[in-house]
Amino acid sequence: MIKKNKISPIKLIKFYNLINYNLIYNNKAINRYKKDTFQISADKAENLVRLKETIQNIKNCSLKDGSTNMVFSDGNPKSKIMLVGEAPGASEDKEGLPFVGRAGALLDKMLAAIDLDRKKVYISNIINYRPPSNRRPTDEEIKRYLPFITKHIEIINPKILVLLGSTAMNALIGNEVVISKMRGKWIEKKFGNCKTSVIITFHPAFLMRQPAQKKMAWIDLKMIRDKNI
Repeated sequence: MIKKNKISPIKLIKFYNLINYNLIYNNKAINRYKKDTFQISADKAENLVRLKETIQNIKNCSLKDGSTNMVFSDGNPKSKIMLVGEAPGASEDKEGLPFVGRAGALLDKMLAAIDLDRKKVYISNIINYRPPSNRRPTDEEIKRYLPFITKHIEIINPKILVLLGSTAMNALIGNEVVISKMRGKWIEKKFGNCKTSVIITFHPAFLMRQPAQKKMAWIDLKMIRDKNI
């Protein structure tokens, strides 16, 4: 028996107000240079440093050659919730951190709607360098960087893995699925030694272009909140 998701009109209005407030008119990148030091195990810290150095030392990569900074991660590496997006944009390339532009501002508001923030989650992308003109990464680029994000997930070992958008979904779940049918469902999947519960939802940049889909994103967010309790 399939249980239907009921959306409270009052809660949905509050969610809309929260994620829309002061977003459209602010184009300034958010400064996210971290002041917090999260205490993690020596093994995890060493593995993250080693992975970061491996990506920094990649050879013959046009994305790397055309970028200002490598974008590795943001947030709490001890968190049991990991979010994976597509690739850095202009603001991310400038600051060297994921989701710091307008889409990042919306992501922060979405997280706040379920009482989360960047100190309680860990964020990365499928691709670590900005594609020119913010284009979608090619299949070849995704294939090249896939071992890195797979290892990244294994190191963090999240309880919940949130895939933001179709690029992240196709890279880690498969090209034969479409986001409209896969979002809002839990998938159990292994990445190396990490067994995690995966949920797919819309990328914040997509929600900015298609605001009518925010009600679907709210359902997904509540599922994450309920699973994290």
